Amino acid sequence: MKHLFVDISSHGLGHLAQTAPILNALAARRPLRLTVRSGLTQAQLAGRIQIPFAHIHAASDFGFVMHDAINVDLEASAARYRSAYADWSESVEQEARLLKKLGLDLVVSNVSPLPLAGAAAAGIPALAMSSLNWDDLFCHYYGTQAWAAPIHAAMHAAYAGARRFLRLSPGMPMSSLDNVTVIGPVAGYTQGERMPARADVADRLGLPLDKRWLLIAMGGIAHRLPIEDWPELPGFQLLVPAAWEVQARNDISVYSEAVLPFAELFPTVDVVLCKPGYGTFVEAACCGIPVLYLPRPDWPEADFLTQWLEHNGRTEKLAPQVGIDGRLATPLAKLLARPVPPRPRADGIADALRLINEQLDEGDSISA
Repeated sequence: MKHLFVDISSHGLGHLAQTAPILNALAARRPLRLTVRSGLTQAQLAGRIQIPFAHIHAASDFGFVMHDAINVDLEASAARYRSAYADWSESVEQEARLLKKLGLDLVVSNVSPLPLAGAAAAGIPALAMSSLNWDDLFCHYYGTQAWAAPIHAAMHAAYAGARRFLRLSPGMPMSSLDNVTVIGPVAGYTQGERMPARADVADRLGLPLDKRWLLIAMGGIAHRLPIEDWPELPGFQLLVPAAWEVQARNDISVYSEAVLPFAELFPTVDVVLCKPGYGTFVEAACCGIPVLYLPRPDWPEADFLTQWLEHNGRTEKLAPQVGIDGRLATPLAKLLARPVPPRPRADGIADALRLINEQLDEGDSISA
């Protein structure tokens, strides 16, 4: 039984949304021992990863420090990067020792550089996998600053040293890397898959079946919208996280992972309001759910995601002020009037399986 080590960034929930469908499909096709390291909790991981796994609850990257789900704290992020890379060689040596001790056949990172560098030092095959990499984003924000050059060099070397970088579609070009293999979209729900029954979801969350459900999902980074001040939207029920502790209103309901896993709720809703993010955009398109989104004006991945969604789903960009005043009626009417395109296929799962299996089986071929 092959031992696979997967490192999943906890910068939001999109990296988990990309990785979990691939792990589930892989384990359905071959015996697998799985170790997952992530700053996400066991419950968050198990909500998506449907197979047994050992969990190392630790984060090997931080991505960027965020003011909220949309805005980067550039000063705090710069300080974190300088601290994290102050003794990079020692960090890589410690990582290599850990990976050797685990007795691994393959390392997959989405998308921390550290396990890739550690695997290279330990002589363990490694793959990177994501729609973005932290080096490209780091260079976007800090590339002209002198202190950034050694950090950029370390991150770039880690990504370039992977056997392959499986770049999910849609995604950033990553033109500076020679090991990129572009694969298709990845989503937890695909066309034709059995969906949760809407009536069951309505019963568990106390939702009206005679209204359309508008899910507000700003991702795994806290971003509270002042929805108590929004005007009512006739014919729609707003669904918001229970953690927001909203004041009671007949047209607002809450959802909680403790009551219903988000992955079971998502494909039953009629509209989603979100920020540009891989998991929400791709799964919405694959489920045929129209999307309202608040822009992320300086997030380099955002344009690639929104351009893809404009071709593969129904979407409407909101003015930033709409997140405050909640005037959704006009953009929502425009969104729902758009023609319904064919749903994209999440064929990146099959692409990833082929490439991961190739790597897992390579050692057997060499020894034979």
